[in-house]
Amino acid sequence: MTEDRDPYVFYRKWFYAAAIYNLVWGGLVSIFPGQYFDLIGMERPTFLPIWSGVGMMVMVYGLGYYYIARDPERYGNFVWIGLLGKTLGPIGGVLAILQGQLPLAFAWTFVMNDLPWWPVFWSFALKHARNPFLR
Repeated sequence: MTEDRDPYVFYRKWFYAAAIYNLVWGGLVSIFPGQYFDLIGMERPTFLPIWSGVGMMVMVYGLGYYYIARDPERYGNFVWIGLLGKTLGPIGGVLAILQGQLPLAFAWTFVMNDLPWWPVFWSFALKHARNPFLR
């Protein structure tokens, strides 16, 4: 299908980018879980394997974004899973910051990993994905 006839061409580029970003970020966090905390000036948590596990989950999201990019009609509903993570993660993080459980510097996690993807993901979800609550 040519670019001018593919209604997903804009979204494919974004989902490929999201796949690469999530695979790289998740991989780095999995392998070097303490480095992110050093980078933002936050004390390393005592149980780093939990953060390493978060990195592995982020890598799995990357695989989902790859599937959406490859075949948006077949895998388009995966966007709802991504949106849940990219919405509930920041909500939980902001609550933890407001309760003093995380420093404000941790907000960079959401600014870099979640917020930039919202416009395109929501646009795709509302335009092309099936409503997850309807059959």
